[in-house]
Amino acid sequence: MIRGALLIALAALLWATTGIVAKFLFTGTELQATTLAFLRLAVALPFFWLLMRREQRLGDTPGVKVPGKPLRQLDLKSFAPLAALGFFQAIYQGSYLLAVDLTGAGIATLIALCLPPVLVALLAAPLLGEKPGLLTIMALITAVIGTAMLVLSDMDTSGTLRLAGILMALLAAVVYTGFTLTSRYSSKDTPVFTTAFICFFTAALILLPVVILSGGFEGIGRLKLQHWLMVAFIGIVPTCIGYVSFFAGMKTTPATLSSIIITLEPLFVALLAWIFLEEILGPVGIAGALILTVAVVVASRYGGKPDAVPKDDTQESI
Repeated sequence: MIRGALLIALAALLWATTGIVAKFLFTGTELQATTLAFLRLAVALPFFWLLMRREQRLGDTPGVKVPGKPLRQLDLKSFAPLAALGFFQAIYQGSYLLAVDLTGAGIATLIALCLPPVLVALLAAPLLGEKPGLLTIMALITAVIGTAMLVLSDMDTSGTLRLAGILMALLAAVVYTGFTLTSRYSSKDTPVFTTAFICFFTAALILLPVVILSGGFEGIGRLKLQHWLMVAFIGIVPTCIGYVSFFAGMKTTPATLSSIIITLEPLFVALLAWIFLEEILGPVGIAGALILTVAVVVASRYGGKPDAVPKDDTQESI
């Protein structure tokens, strides 16, 4: 289980590099957030296609059982929620990267990734029949307070209210909440990497016309070698290697523990943003980040359950 926990922590660290490298790209080039989101998926898709093909070959091997239906056996009913995941992924990628561009990598990630677990725990009651307890409701209130403190800290350090970036981060949080809830509904019907490939392929198809219509490809020829290396890094390291590390760790790590370890990602981003981008949260922001993290841990452990100690059961999600 220690190896699995370390792999999940590694995934969180790799995912944390996305916002940092993206901020360097946005600062040094005219690359649009939606264009980077599309390029990230385009780089990662061949990798996930190979993983999906490997998964299908394993499923065809006698004596080896791969949970769920392979791509060739999916019907419309099974494909629809996977396409919905792609829709949510497309909006999330664009809104999150735009939030990073308009604010900072640290605050954008803290809001975009810390709010969803709390919102999921609350919305799971009416949508999935998972009744929230008092701790879940308190976690939501705490998360709102922590987010407000982050916004106040950002206003203090930047000297202005970067409202557009904050709103984009909130949109990313809401969209990721929908992504998570849809993933819970559909993740058991399809193998892991088949789900990932369909999700990312659909997201890329949705983003492509947006990038074309917005003129996102116009300045792409002016990117230098180091900029293309940054794009490749985002597509390969946090996206491909990060997800593989996460799924490998999930095989031996209880879901409750893994959900808590994942909360390291926004904290990793805040630390990396401080080191490489000189983004300073300030005392109020640090307190808000810690409060928000505590809210996420509580929501991860007790969300969708009465106020009792949850059982550890391993599950996989995208």
